[in-house]
Amino acid sequence: MRPAREADVGLDRDVFMRGLVRELATSLETVVGLEEASGYISLVGQSVGTQINASYTAALGVPRLTREQVADVLVDLKQRIRGDFYLISQDEEKIVLGSRSCPFAEKVEGRESMCMMTSNMFGTIAAQNLGYARVELEETIARGSSGCRVVVHLTPDLEIDEHDEPGREYFGDSRKAEDPAAAPTTPAPAED
Repeated sequence: MRPAREADVGLDRDVFMRGLVRELATSLETVVGLEEASGYISLVGQSVGTQINASYTAALGVPRLTREQVADVLVDLKQRIRGDFYLISQDEEKIVLGSRSCPFAEKVEGRESMCMMTSNMFGTIAAQNLGYARVELEETIARGSSGCRVVVHLTPDLEIDEHDEPGREYFGDSRKAEDPAAAPTTPAPAED
């Protein structure tokens, strides 16, 4: 009898965790719908974003990141978790990122709610450091695109029409500039 450890099963911790997250997203989307599932996953993304932000600011020895550091951190964190993200452009108004692959790999296909992890991590990190962010998921692998295009707007746009897809807004605590231990960001309810 051949031992199980010699079987070519294609299972390791990474594959298991990606599959687990996909099945959680699938269950949520089936039971409560895409919008509510996205909301639940958003809470997790916000918490993870806060933890990641604290890790980077501590490691870099700064109370808050600059816009350039925020862009660098967003790319770096996704690279570390095997998301092939790269910086397309950045200026005072926005940071534009692209990706050729998702950290969830093929498990993200057809599961748009999983993209809330990216939206909330990016929005939380940007808002905690810069005061405001609105994350637009212009293209996603989950929706069938060959890659992702994510725009992190850094200034509120009062011209957004309710029929546009404005993304999700995040607001930093106004005390953040004075007190790095101030409360975390709060995502505003917005349609994706």
